[in-house]
Amino acid sequence: MSHQAEFDKIAEDVKNVKTKPSDQELLELYGLYKQVVVGDVDTDKPGVLDLKGKAKWEAWNTRKGLSKEDAMSAYIALAKEIIGKYGM
Repeated sequence: MSHQAEFDKIAEDVKNVKTKPSDQELLELYGLYKQVVVGDVDTDKPGVLDLKGKAKWEAWNTRKGLSKEDAMSAYIALAKEIIGKYGM
């Protein structure tokens, strides 16, 4: 299985865990996923009142400069850890 195929499969699998992961785990997954799919953050930082949007933007921005392959590997590892922790 190619790295991209493994990423695509695990990205679908992690959506089906039995218990919702913590907010921090979800933010880490989000940041890595966006880095793989889009690359470096390409939008303006949301305003102070948009707490959820700001948290997601910051999670993505912390991955700035990470290559697609490295982000993909980190996402796969984290998703496998979450699936193992929460079950499917």
